[in-house]
Amino acid sequence: MGFQTPQHGLGSYLEWTTSGKIQLPDFQRGYKWEDERIRQLLVTILRGHPMGVVMLLDTGSNEVRFKPRPIEGVDATACDPPEHLLLDGQQRLTSLTQSLTGDGVVDTKDSRGKLMRRRYFVHMAMALDGEDRLDEAVISVPADGRIKENFDRDIVLDLSTPELQRKNGYFPLSLLYNSSSATEWLFDVEDRDLGRDFHSKIVAEAGKYSIPAIQLDKRTSKAAVATVFEKVNTGGLPLNVFELLTATFAGDKAYYDEHGTDFRLNDDWLETQQKFSSHPVLAGLENTDFLQAVTLLATRKRNLADTSARPTAVSAKREDVLKLDLSDYLEWVSPLREAFIWAASFMADRHIFDTKFLPYPKQLVPLAAIKVVMGADADLIGVRDRIVQWFWCGILGELYGGAIETRFVRDLQQVPAWARGEEGAATPNTVQDATFVESRLHSLRTRNAAAYKGIYALLLANEARDWMEDKQLDKVQYVDLDLDIHHIFPKKWCNDGQIDDEHRESIINKTAISARTNRVIGGAAPSGYLRVIEDKAQISADKLDALLESHLVPSDLLRADDFDGYFAERRERLCRLVEKAMGKAVPRDLDRGEASEASDSFDTAEVSEMIEEQD
Repeated sequence: MGFQTPQHGLGSYLEWTTSGKIQLPDFQRGYKWEDERIRQLLVTILRGHPMGVVMLLDTGSNEVRFKPRPIEGVDATACDPPEHLLLDGQQRLTSLTQSLTGDGVVDTKDSRGKLMRRRYFVHMAMALDGEDRLDEAVISVPADGRIKENFDRDIVLDLSTPELQRKNGYFPLSLLYNSSSATEWLFDVEDRDLGRDFHSKIVAEAGKYSIPAIQLDKRTSKAAVATVFEKVNTGGLPLNVFELLTATFAGDKAYYDEHGTDFRLNDDWLETQQKFSSHPVLAGLENTDFLQAVTLLATRKRNLADTSARPTAVSAKREDVLKLDLSDYLEWVSPLREAFIWAASFMADRHIFDTKFLPYPKQLVPLAAIKVVMGADADLIGVRDRIVQWFWCGILGELYGGAIETRFVRDLQQVPAWARGEEGAATPNTVQDATFVESRLHSLRTRNAAAYKGIYALLLANEARDWMEDKQLDKVQYVDLDLDIHHIFPKKWCNDGQIDDEHRESIINKTAISARTNRVIGGAAPSGYLRVIEDKAQISADKLDALLESHLVPSDLLRADDFDGYFAERRERLCRLVEKAMGKAVPRDLDRGEASEASDSFDTAEVSEMIEEQD
């Protein structure tokens, strides 16, 4: 990547934006400056103060083919092919192009966000009084040139025609960089001295105004464009790879030649979202997640085809996402759509029905990619059991919290062969790396933790049933019963009995309970609320005990209000539940009856979520 730092006159920039020599890359967001900000920019120009630099990218690169679009307000049909793309300075150059060329009408908004169309004028005599008066001299008026009051019944200032503008002493700034029109307009000013002085001291001086540029050459890569853009675009939203690829794919010449239209990545993503709309667990899937899955598969294909000593690496990193071609995307988009829908079904089988209790949304990326690679084999009983083990190891081992791109790659490379039971296939790193110790149950207190959500789902899948209606807690009942996780020994009872925060808030003291059951429980002792449930549900104690046991709740200890005994026994049952899911032992690292060192991790950061879990 190379660059230059030329300095060009504002008049040249206006010529280039209106002709199309300077255009925007398609990933740039829309124009959004407010009226007052535009007015202040014009004051800055008239004062001759610097307005900062702009950044341009030379076009013509074979690697970077962003779809261009003209500066807003410029007629696209009259534009020449762009020579430069504007990376930084869009809001400023758009404001100046609209206000200083053509009819000078700018589509903007007021401080409250109300859309409006404005023109800008400068009071000539006031401007000549000196720099200090310029802020007062520059005014914004409605597009029709009339300032009104009294509910638009009275015209306060009328600048709708050149005659009225000259009569009231206001010069239209749309003529500032149109030398012949400015001269003609000023020639008819009645006060010749005023017209002459305004031309020499204001118009001529503005003509000398220049703006420095940083001009990146055509060797600049997409990754470099993204990095540079984010460095300079501190006032806007961060640019993501999806927006960059939107512009790149739209500029794909081969696709245009074949279809007669540009490929619109955003429209294609909307189609993907529509296909996912009936699967709530996919609601949080981001367009960049989908692109990572495409990148995993595209780089894997290149890796397998590369017979060199150093084959192309399988990757999901940002810089490799940016290297995707449109052909890569089109090859994998349909298989991945089907794979993510399969992943939603996979989650439902694990009793994970929506994003609220989805442990790791990002784990959907390698899961979908693995499904594409494995095809129908992923649904074979033995194969599926191993995929399920890998899934739970990732969650209960809490392995997707950081450095996930590297883990994605290892998952895709290791899981398929291992799941198929191929000879010599190594156990995936995610399965090997996963550990869960007994004391972790003490520190799982809110659904901020993936393992917390995982154990919640495991309990639902353990044929748990509602305590009052004896309904299996499946996908339908999950919604109908307004299911959530609540305390078993109620918070009030624990506080009254001086049960410490660590034990009271641990997942050991929580389970999936319907909203109706939770209201019946209230803050009473278990021995009391269980009798109320029996009366309201009209069931026997034995029947209720069976329902409690489906939640791995020791019913005899719960009925005895024996918190310590209950806590120790349910902790052991949850350890065995985790062992079954992970296919490996859970080390018992607690002295019996003693609090864990995990209590030190309990802090106020968890309080806000605990408030949501009221009894």
